[in-house]
This record gives sequence, structure tokens and C-alpha cells, in this order.
Amino acid sequence: MSTRTNYTVNESPFFSLLSDDQIERIVNGMYRTLQYTGANVHHEGARELFKKNGCKVDDIRVYFPPEVIKQALSTVPPITEVFPWDGTLDKRIRVEKKRSYFGPGPTPPYFIDTDTLERRKYLRKDSSIVARVCDALPNIGYVQGLGSISDVTNGLADVYEFADMIRNTTTPIMSWSFTREGCRDIHRIAMAMAGGEEAFRHRPNYIFYGEPISPLVSDFHAIDKCMYCAENRIPQVYSPCAIGGGTVPATHAGQLVVALSESMVGVIASQLLNPGTCVIIGGVQSILDMRHSIYAYGAPELGLLSAALTEVVHSLGLPMYSTAGCTDSKTMDMQSAFEAAFSINAAMMSGANFVHDNGYTESGKTGDVFQTVLDDELISMARVIERGIEVNEETMAVNEINNVGPGGHYLYEEHTMKWFRSHWQPTLMDRNSYEDWESQGRKTLKDRVIEKTKDLIENHEGPISKVNPAANEEIEKILEEAEVRIKKSNG
Repeated sequence: MSTRTNYTVNESPFFSLLSDDQIERIVNGMYRTLQYTGANVHHEGARELFKKNGCKVDDIRVYFPPEVIKQALSTVPPITEVFPWDGTLDKRIRVEKKRSYFGPGPTPPYFIDTDTLERRKYLRKDSSIVARVCDALPNIGYVQGLGSISDVTNGLADVYEFADMIRNTTTPIMSWSFTREGCRDIHRIAMAMAGGEEAFRHRPNYIFYGEPISPLVSDFHAIDKCMYCAENRIPQVYSPCAIGGGTVPATHAGQLVVALSESMVGVIASQLLNPGTCVIIGGVQSILDMRHSIYAYGAPELGLLSAALTEVVHSLGLPMYSTAGCTDSKTMDMQSAFEAAFSINAAMMSGANFVHDNGYTESGKTGDVFQTVLDDELISMARVIERGIEVNEETMAVNEINNVGPGGHYLYEEHTMKWFRSHWQPTLMDRNSYEDWESQGRKTLKDRVIEKTKDLIENHEGPISKVNPAANEEIEKILEEAEVRIKKSNG
């Protein structure tokens, strides 16, 4: 992608995996799949909505004609903005083509304890820790919890997580919930933090994440939450977790067709209910390791499939929810660094919009905020390549080259003084001499990551002290009401 202003050329080296013909064939495969195979929709209200707007409905199976799909695609907005709740703009998200934001992921059952470094169940306190650490990381653009809370009332892990995270970071949140009721609780909390319903509509402070089931199933809760978000104009993700060779075909092209088809059901529902509401598609795309029955989060196919789906999704004018920074390793080590770096670079160079699971270990079973901190550094390195090289008269430095001439050096040139500060500088990678490295304790990358993470936990308070007391009171009221609702539903 090139732009030229006043003889300046900036070249951002995004790559392409698919030809225009390949993209067209995958999109056509989606049209054929939804028209002739259809999808199971376990929601009577959604089926009635689809039927009313030209879809064929046979029991729970819905068949979507191409004209319905194309109409839905035509009303998805090209740009949507999500804002920090404190009113600043420094962490604002702009959902548009080729603009990438990285963040953790949701719902693993386990977490790496930040004191003992041992794997254990995810606890309520962890959501605040993750939020505060992410609040301090410059390359994390949105926040998810890296786990599902195990020590609160069953069925309320989603609401407690959001309540604790949004009070501990101004970085926009990507939330999730079990049901529409939880979705509504989260929405109420977000409105309280924004200053009311009208303020939230003008400046939404979170994105909602929902997930259909592969292959080709929109269960009741997934589509119900999708409809709630559309009704209330909440930016949302509707994307599957497709397992190549398990829940979708083992061929990569077949996986892309199914994954695209599954997401499209949410696109159609949201646009029929409220044309112009933001919906983001994509999801986790990788393969089933048949030897170990493991969904491989560190496989090179994850980067390949995600990047390819990004191209297809962008060709339809939609934003992409991608995956990177994750690993099959059980601990932060060389494997986790290799696998995270590979997928982060692939996601960055494909121009995916939201890239989640930075901090996923053990094939998605365990959240590790230490890995998230390492990923932050890897993301900053990938940004250097994404930015490309600025070419103009000053950056080509022909006059400086002539002044210094053969055999000279540039250490004391004014041009050097001006431009060397633009060079990337590490916060974790070691560039010391051997002697300095040895005198500083012979620390490995893992040592430095742990040290940095613990320093952030101990010393970065986050914005908790800035939360409006009235908003805090309203959040506690919402949590109390949610507890009462769950107790009543349990008899």
C-alpha cells in the first residue's frame, strides 16, 4: 500500500496469500454453502426474522439466499470507534481496514499464578491483575481477561470479570457472557462507566464477543446475544473457533468456506435488526493435531489460515477478528516465543483488525499474563516492519552522504541526532555486552519478563482511583441484582 504526499512514499509491506480468483471462489463457496446447506439456528425469534426477510426455514435449518447476504454486507459500517471510558482519546480504537489492535483472549479455565508461577484455576483477583498489566502495556490495544473466574457464583464469571476489568483499565474491553442476561448486565456496567445510555451510544467503551459453533450452528445463546448487541448498537464480534479436520474440513480452503459461512449468520442477523451496527468476524482458525487430539494454537497453520481469512473478510468490507501470540507450550519458554512471534507477525502483515489470544498457553487452556508481556514486545517489533520505510529527500540523506563521503562516519551528524531516536529500542530483549550482562545477574529473557510483569503488578495502580463513585455504586448494585437473579433461577 503506497501513499505519496510532497514526494514522500510510505510503503507498508502487507502481504497477500490469495489471488483475487481464490478469494472470489471462497466467497462464492460461502454463498453456495449458506444457500444450499444452510445453518442450524436454535432461536425461534431469529428464525422468524430470517424468514420474514426472504430466507427459507425448515425446522431449525435456515437457508440464506445470496441477495439477503449481499444486502447485509452492504450496511456494515466501514468505520466504528470504541473509546476509553475516562474521556481521553489516547487509547481510542478505530475499526477500519488494515488497522491492527492486539489483546489477550477470554475464558481459559487455568492461569499462571503471578506469585508462584504455578498453574491453577483462574480466580476473580486475576481479572484485575490482567487489566492493570494491559493498561500499562503500550502495544495492547484492547483487554480480555485471560480466564474464566472460578471463585464467584456459578453463571456470573462473565459479569464479575467485566466489572473488575473496566475499573482497572482505560483500555477498551472486549467482553463475553453466558447469556443475554449477562450481556445486559455488562451493557449496564458499561453505560454506568460512560455516564449514561446516551453517552454510551455516542462513545461505546467495549466490544462484545460472541461465538457460533462449528460446523454451521448458531446456538440459542450465541444468536440471542448477537441480537441484543444489534438492538442496542453495541459493537460485536461473531466468529467461530474452527478446527481443521475436526469441526471443519481438513483442507484449508474448505475451512475458510465454513468459517466464513458461520460468521455470516451473525452479520445477517445484526444488520436485519439494526442496519449499520458494527459486526466483526473471523475467529480462531487452526488444525487438529491428530496425534495428540490437540487444537494446535502454535501451529503455523494458525497464522496461515488467519491471514488468508483476513484477506477474504476484508474483500467483503468487513473487519477481521484474528488470533496470535499464543502457544501450545505449557510455560513461557523458547517454544512459546517462537510460536507467538510467528503468529503475531503473520497477523500484523495481513492487516487483521483485532488479534486476540496474546497470552494463551497450553493450547488455549491456560492464560499467562507473563506471556502477554512478552507478546507486547513482539508486537512492537512487528510494528517496525508494518510501518515500512519512509522515502523522501530528507530520509534518503543524499546531501549527508555527500558531506561525509567515503570512509567517514555519521555519529556526529545533525541528521543522525534527529533520526536515530526513531530506531526501535527493546524493553526486554538483551543488547548488553557479555560483561554487562554477566554483571547484571546473567538474566535470561524469561527472567526479564517475570521481573517486568511483577513490577507492573506492584507499581501500576491503573485508573481504579479515577472511577466515579456513582458509577462504582451502580456497578455494585448490578452485581447484587445479578446474584439475586441467579439464586432465583436456581430455586
